[in-house]
Amino acid sequence: MNDHLSTAFRDVMAEVCTPVSVITAMDGVRPHGTTVSAFASLSMAPPMVLVSLDRGSNLLAVVRTTRRFGVNILGREQHGLASAFARKGADKFDGVPWTLAHGLPRLGGAPGWLACDLEQLVPGGDHFVALGTVLDAETRPGRPLTYHSRAFGTHTPLPSR
Repeated sequence: MNDHLSTAFRDVMAEVCTPVSVITAMDGVRPHGTTVSAFASLSMAPPMVLVSLDRGSNLLAVVRTTRRFGVNILGREQHGLASAFARKGADKFDGVPWTLAHGLPRLGGAPGWLACDLEQLVPGGDHFVALGTVLDAETRPGRPLTYHSRAFGTHTPLPSR
């Protein structure tokens, strides 16, 4: 892709408001996780989601092996977690409250949780799209953390007519 198209594409995508989630998995011994904004529902019957994982991520390697992943849908007060899990390193879970749910790391305080079995990995450019069948789902009250115009924020409903 040429530099102009790359910059223009990045700028356009920055204008798309996206949910912020941390995708997690266990390698049998320790938890792994990464922040994603490319996450969406895919199917209601059966319940399925899709997430986009960087080809070079450690998490992708764990998901390939274990065939499972968790989706922690972050709340507006969790922008610090989003930043921490977006960086590289093995210490992302240091000081972060989490529990095992369905054998997957579940972050404390996240308003949304999904436990998934990996159905398929589809190559797409410098990422893989992980298609997952939902095994468990739970929600708690709270405003979502979103990413728009290269900044974290949240959704505010418009007044009713």
